[in-house]
Amino acid sequence: MSKDIMPKEVIEKKIYLIRGQKIMLSTHLAELYEVEPKTLIQAVKRNIERFPQDFMFKLSSDEYVNLKSQIVTSSWGGMRKNPYAFTEQGVAMLSSILRSKRAIQVNISIMRAFVKLREIIASHKDLACKLNDLEKKYDSQFRVVFDAIRKLMEPSPKSKRKIGF
Repeated sequence: MSKDIMPKEVIEKKIYLIRGQKIMLSTHLAELYEVEPKTLIQAVKRNIERFPQDFMFKLSSDEYVNLKSQIVTSSWGGMRKNPYAFTEQGVAMLSSILRSKRAIQVNISIMRAFVKLREIIASHKDLACKLNDLEKKYDSQFRVVFDAIRKLMEPSPKSKRKIGF
């Protein structure tokens, strides 16, 4: 198995949930590909037919402000325009227009991070289904136990963010 050029943890921290979709920001992608953000966007705009709205969209001002406040990082300085958001399909499409060896390797790492995220989400859904099945099998005396388990499965108020991995 080949080793990824980029640690999974670095990529996972750059995947956010916006508009109900897992996305990566153009600024973060440019950083990973080691290109200027404007260079990345220029390449995308030259190939805009490859990026429909479900592959890429520009963040609204409210989304951008909300995202910045939740990330709380100083690496946002100097940006005058809202970044673009790329869905998993958009990131995959980037590989067809960015052909450097680094871009190829980074894309492989990103795709693996998205797959891992899907697996985590699927296992959580499986656990919830199994819990429902168990609850149906046993009588109401265990309802308190099942309710407590469900409560533990809910995100804590601190981590109930809609944005972030």
